[in-house]
Amino acid sequence: METGKSVDVLCVGHAAYDLTFMVDHHPGADEKCFASGFSSGGGGPASNAAVTVARLGGSSAFAGYLGNDLEGCRHLDELKSEGVYTGLVVRGPHPTPLSVILVKDDGTRTVINYKGHTPFLEPDQVDFSPCRPKAVLFDGHEPLLSSGLAREAHSRRIPTVLDAGSVHRGTKELAPMIDYLVASARFARDFAGTADMQRALAILSETAPCVVITLGENGLLWKRKEQSGKLPAFPVEARDTTGAGDVFHGAFALGVARSMEFTSLLRYASAAAAVSCTRIGARKGIPTTEDVRRLLAS
Repeated sequence: METGKSVDVLCVGHAAYDLTFMVDHHPGADEKCFASGFSSGGGGPASNAAVTVARLGGSSAFAGYLGNDLEGCRHLDELKSEGVYTGLVVRGPHPTPLSVILVKDDGTRTVINYKGHTPFLEPDQVDFSPCRPKAVLFDGHEPLLSSGLAREAHSRRIPTVLDAGSVHRGTKELAPMIDYLVASARFARDFAGTADMQRALAILSETAPCVVITLGENGLLWKRKEQSGKLPAFPVEARDTTGAGDVFHGAFALGVARSMEFTSLLRYASAAAAVSCTRIGARKGIPTTEDVRRLLAS
């Protein structure tokens, strides 16, 4: 990471291809359900975050895997069209992960992700030297690739952010290694072993110097060294919450790269995530700078 292209945020982890269906209810056993709407496009936490950074006026790179199949080709084209640097994308014969998403009228959704036997990327499969990031965002889904990069970033004093959506190998390994642990309520509950989010915040703060727990429509909690607080969510009419966390993490990492004042950074990321909930489809719902500015000014 010493030489090469300078970017605001390097996003490392999962890329998928999303098939999103609008339904009036989640189907039961042996039930045929008809969709009232459909959207398709690239998805995955790290790749969505990379697009978020680009749409918000920053520069980003994505490091992860996309297959040589149709979905992988389409997703790569999308990333390029958004201005995301794709020189760190690994292609191969294994299939691109797929997600089928059922979204109800109230914005709640069910996600089914299929990765098959697509393996984790090995550290020697990606040469990070073409990229000089101001911040690195991990989603934990490429654990073999991420741990060494996190250590290198720390040695170079490049701030790191973890999108901790759930407890799995990658997030458990990375949590003690990063600067900003941005966790879902699910991760906080499972990692800390308590449903009390204030207690979970205290426990997570023993792992990372800065912790944010996102609570959806209930806003967020945060603790940074000796300071802590909470922030309410922006009131919006949710149509599809898919990808809202990805957008939050992308906007948050961009704020870190830009050295934004911390409480302003939290409002900025929260506004970006709120806007994304008002649109159908995770990738299509990612906001622009003007979208976020309008909500912050309202």
